[in-house]
Amino acid sequence: MRTGLFSFAISLTILAQPAMAEIRAVLVGVSDYQRLDADLKGPANDVRLMAETLVLRGVDPKGITVLSSDAMGLPDGITTGTPGRDAILSALEAAATTSVPGDTVLFYFSGHGAQAPDLSGDEGGGYDEILLPADAAGWKGSIGAVENAILDDELHAWAQTALSRGVRVVGLIDACHSATGFRALGGRGVARVIDEAKLGIPDDIAPVAGTPEPPLTGDFVFLYSSQSDQRSFEYPMADGTWHGEFTLRLAQTLRDAPDASWAQVLAATTEAMVQGPARQMPEGEGPLLSAPVFGTGQSTVRFPVAGDKLAAGLLHGLADGAEVALYANPSGGEPLAVLPLTAVIARQSSLASPAPAGTAWAELVSAPPPPPLTLGEPVLADTTDRFDYSPWRAALPPAGPDPDLIPIFTEGQIALAGPDGLLDPQGAGSTPRVRLEPGETPADALARMLDQAAHGLALRQVLAGATGRSLTGKAALAMTIERRPTSGPCGQAADPVPFDPAEGAGPCDQLWLTLANTSGTPQDVSVLYFTADFRVQPIWPAQNLANRLAPGESARVGLMIEPGSTAGLEEIWALAVPAASDAPRVDLTRLATTETTRATPADPMTAWLEARLDPEAATRGFTLKPAPLTMLRQVVRLTGADVAPATMEN
Repeated sequence: MRTGLFSFAISLTILAQPAMAEIRAVLVGVSDYQRLDADLKGPANDVRLMAETLVLRGVDPKGITVLSSDAMGLPDGITTGTPGRDAILSALEAAATTSVPGDTVLFYFSGHGAQAPDLSGDEGGGYDEILLPADAAGWKGSIGAVENAILDDELHAWAQTALSRGVRVVGLIDACHSATGFRALGGRGVARVIDEAKLGIPDDIAPVAGTPEPPLTGDFVFLYSSQSDQRSFEYPMADGTWHGEFTLRLAQTLRDAPDASWAQVLAATTEAMVQGPARQMPEGEGPLLSAPVFGTGQSTVRFPVAGDKLAAGLLHGLADGAEVALYANPSGGEPLAVLPLTAVIARQSSLASPAPAGTAWAELVSAPPPPPLTLGEPVLADTTDRFDYSPWRAALPPAGPDPDLIPIFTEGQIALAGPDGLLDPQGAGSTPRVRLEPGETPADALARMLDQAAHGLALRQVLAGATGRSLTGKAALAMTIERRPTSGPCGQAADPVPFDPAEGAGPCDQLWLTLANTSGTPQDVSVLYFTADFRVQPIWPAQNLANRLAPGESARVGLMIEPGSTAGLEEIWALAVPAASDAPRVDLTRLATTETTRATPADPMTAWLEARLDPEAATRGFTLKPAPLTMLRQVVRLTGADVAPATMEN
């Protein structure tokens, strides 16, 4: 959870520089805590990955300081040290004082965060957000603070001093500051936060009211690892290496962003994280969000190939079963073959079959087909034995490794949480419940819900894996949204207002999309809606209406939030496929259903996507997708309505 270091939180950032401007980076990763029982597995790996990413983008290794308990594997020339409080503050001070106007100081932190009562009054009666170095301890009454913690007040003062001298300040924090608001039950990730009780902060210490410190002024941009009502998590990759989810996705985005702005990097990182195990969503702020990222990143989206080995792996977004097209050159040309990957580890992959003669480069074609839906071990959230869960327990399939969903027994119902195991993170009822329809047994209801989830989550993964990776190329489709709040009975709407993702939408609100073809070729456009309970609903085209937009043409598409919807996160998917003028139109709404027997054969794009959804299509031929696919995704936060639960009591 992020609430505002420096009157903001910190995130990795890097900006366009004047010709002779320099970048100095202080990268901090705290995996091992000397005095707190709070060790993490990912931060040492995170700083190594971020150092590699900065060097790739052109930062001189001599300008990078890494403070970590494990300095192995860093690029040559980097200064190293331990991540204690004094070392962190000294490194920040040195980076700022040796910088001149126009230079950039980058601060990155991966580790635990926390909150502590503000005793100075500068938070206006609230709490200080703190970062916990390796030598942090618990609350110390004699100083009225968490011993050796780094307060937001200190970071704010450091940043403003640098900004006032014309130095650009950028940063990242892959941590969070509050453990309240929801429960994590049975998830496989680890949250980067320590609660007040574990730090020994007395319950009777109240924050001091006062005047908040003024906001920062100057050139800065900050990216936050999660929203203020969310936690930041670290997870193991397939090879067992742990990374912060935000750091991993941000580094992948920066590697592939030659000329992107920080706003584009943030959007692409968010898009990648939406597909991940935790529904944490980063955010950013600062005058330089629209400024271009420094450096150029990779000059090609292709990876070097030597024999049957690719010089890329899990850290580059590859996975076992992903398909790559093989080429003789770093750009252009016809593919020599399309082959799947195997034995994918952090920085290396193997081709499943021998590469044709002349192969030197590989380009990702599509992500691997999604595996079957897996449930984790069920978790009991109730503190009493009031409810009888034996019918639900009997209906659950066996638990498996790396679960997609965690069953949670709560208040007489079974909730299906994500891999993070968070129960109701968006408010009461926001984790989908399995509800009995008339005439259903618990086994029937659970089977229906799991079929729904298997299809919805798989389609979400397939579509994301089939879209292009360009951050700066002009999208073929543009989407704007307006909201018409309900003003009475469902279906009666007030005047339209621009859709604000932070405000969200409630039951019976209408959302109106304007979809415009911004490319130079006709586009076949489809709209799907992914609900909080895993259903995929076809929105447009409806009733076989024409959905082909000529260059510059637009269409209006409306949808209404279902009555009785509870709080949660839902998604709008706008999809576009380029079309030849004489080709049959592509209608991807048929992907909303699991039904596969139809009188009308699928168009080539739909057939290709359906093959990737079919677990039996193991011999699908490893062919290139027939055309580029554009996907615009908009997350919709539902404010929700109370729904009376159907429960089973003893």
